[in-house]
Amino acid sequence: MRTKVTLVLIFLNVALFFFIFKFERQWRTDALILETRRRVLGPEATDIRTLEVTSAVPGGSFRLLREGDTWMLAKPFKWPANPHAVSSLVHELQLLEHVKDSAPFNVADLAKNGQHLSDYGLDQPKLTVAFSSDEKTPPAVLRIGDATKDGVRLYVLSPDGARVHVVNRALVETLSRPLDQLRADTLFTIPVFEARALSVRTASSDQARAAAAPSVRVRIRRDAARWSFETPVIAAASRSAVEIAISGLNALHAKTFNPPNPPTVRPADAPAFRITLDGNNRSETLFLGEALGSTAITAGPATAPDVEYYAQLEGRTALFTVAVPAVLTDALRNAPFTLREKRLLDFDPAAVTAITLTSPVQPNQSPVTLQRLDLTGAADSARWQIVRRSDSAPGPQTMPADRAAVQRLLAQLTSLAAKNFQTDASTSTDLENWGFNRPEREVTLTLAGTGAPAPEPVRGPLVLQLGTDTKRSSFYALVGPTAAPGSSIYEVEAAILSELKIAPRSLWRERLVQELSPAARIVALKLTELATSQVLLDVTFDAAGVPTAPLREPTAVQTLLGQLRTLRAKNFVQDGFSEKVTVAGDERPWKYKLDATVSLPDGAGGGQTGLKSLLLTERVGGAQQLAGLPESDAVFEIEQPFLDALWVLTYGPRDPGLAPVPAPPAKTP
Repeated sequence: MRTKVTLVLIFLNVALFFFIFKFERQWRTDALILETRRRVLGPEATDIRTLEVTSAVPGGSFRLLREGDTWMLAKPFKWPANPHAVSSLVHELQLLEHVKDSAPFNVADLAKNGQHLSDYGLDQPKLTVAFSSDEKTPPAVLRIGDATKDGVRLYVLSPDGARVHVVNRALVETLSRPLDQLRADTLFTIPVFEARALSVRTASSDQARAAAAPSVRVRIRRDAARWSFETPVIAAASRSAVEIAISGLNALHAKTFNPPNPPTVRPADAPAFRITLDGNNRSETLFLGEALGSTAITAGPATAPDVEYYAQLEGRTALFTVAVPAVLTDALRNAPFTLREKRLLDFDPAAVTAITLTSPVQPNQSPVTLQRLDLTGAADSARWQIVRRSDSAPGPQTMPADRAAVQRLLAQLTSLAAKNFQTDASTSTDLENWGFNRPEREVTLTLAGTGAPAPEPVRGPLVLQLGTDTKRSSFYALVGPTAAPGSSIYEVEAAILSELKIAPRSLWRERLVQELSPAARIVALKLTELATSQVLLDVTFDAAGVPTAPLREPTAVQTLLGQLRTLRAKNFVQDGFSEKVTVAGDERPWKYKLDATVSLPDGAGGGQTGLKSLLLTERVGGAQQLAGLPESDAVFEIEQPFLDALWVLTYGPRDPGLAPVPAPPAKTP
């Protein structure tokens, strides 16, 4: 039984394969032949590389030539073609079909019916299309005649001249596109990411001496992610400014070809601007000649209108006009300034390991070095210390540095920009006049190579010098360890000096003077007036931090506890601790002493106690009171909440309050 079923299935499969091979294959072949017969053009249209349209309409003739993968407009002028427009035109020819309800007829049969090609407008067609696979092969010519009576179809003559086809009118609409749609719209085709160099050569602005005056040449080269000037000065270029200028060049469009009033001198022969953009193994150059006048293409400032120029591209004879925005013209004309990098220092803040501040104009002032302690951690959380060397101390002195202040300094140095490019060829007189013989400040950055994604080599120290003139009206910067003639000098804002203070107490020292551990507990407070030994506050606290006796000013005491746990300086007033301190211009002894008894638990369940003493002056003005901490070698201003709490405790008990208001006199009857 199973054998019979198997044989039946085999027979049915053989029959099915025979049917597919014999009949369906024939159907597919017939359909393919029918589709091929409907096509007007044959294999000659498979690979079109040259295409010329001849039209009786003025301005309707053009020639296209394919060079590699790029289509060029060869006539009426040489210009890159619009790839989308050419692609649609070529596809229209390759897929051209006669309409279904109108079969093609042979030219040989026309005479039998008393007809001629002239009856269809094909003896002298108003539009012809010649195309070939290369320039050496004779082109195939498709002739396009009159429209049919309904006006929606056309008669065309096959390239061999044997058949007349009826096709849709869309063919003429495709072949009759204006040149503005066939040519490429932009002038430069090198995008920003491909650009490797930008060169600008401008003629002299003095028209009377333009022929004799030398042109100004600027070349900016790209190296990885950085842009730098090669001429007229070796300096860093602004990446954003250069790329904006290149984007502006890529946005330029030809406005009018073959203008009616051409200039007497072509732009390529005497350009006002010669702009060259280099890419990967290719280069494009635009010549801007005489200016036609201002034009409104953008909302430019009234003092610098947008200008339309006569123009040419290198290697092409086509003359056209182009409207250039005023901002782009200004950037190109003043490229050594507008495209130059205004930031003076190029460094990665994460690579800075030390910052040294000196004041050569003050030889008695010791230099300050800010040194990074942990080099492997994140830059924004790195710890820094101050290192000072002086003749009075045998070795370097260190103290914690304020991380926020150091980060602010690095940010200021990173963003330090030139207010004006003073000179790139300084003389000895310039260096003396601008204060570089003995600069106001000298900043030295010690750098280390970064580790990711690829280790960078360790760079040498980066040195910034700041000088000023005798009137201190302007401040100048020089980058380099020595101020030698020929150095570039920049004018900078005077505000940078406020960030470069030499005294560590003024800016760099860590504001956190003392911080108790979370396990530590203040068990007693005592405030004493030193001159009279009068005790103004004496309080103890239980294990829960509650005072063991009622307090007259509990809020002030709680404020003191919080301030002592995290003692911060509002500002440091001198470098170290001293037994006397200058208050209001006079040297005075300390006024008060605040003792805090601190208990630290040990591992055995008990605790150790220690005494921390803070010396205080009297209150100076409304927002200043000084404190001294011998163990931290610090004299500093306390913060406002601490100051207000001390005022309540020191002067509150002595405040007699308001005077009683006398009773009004009794009225006499």
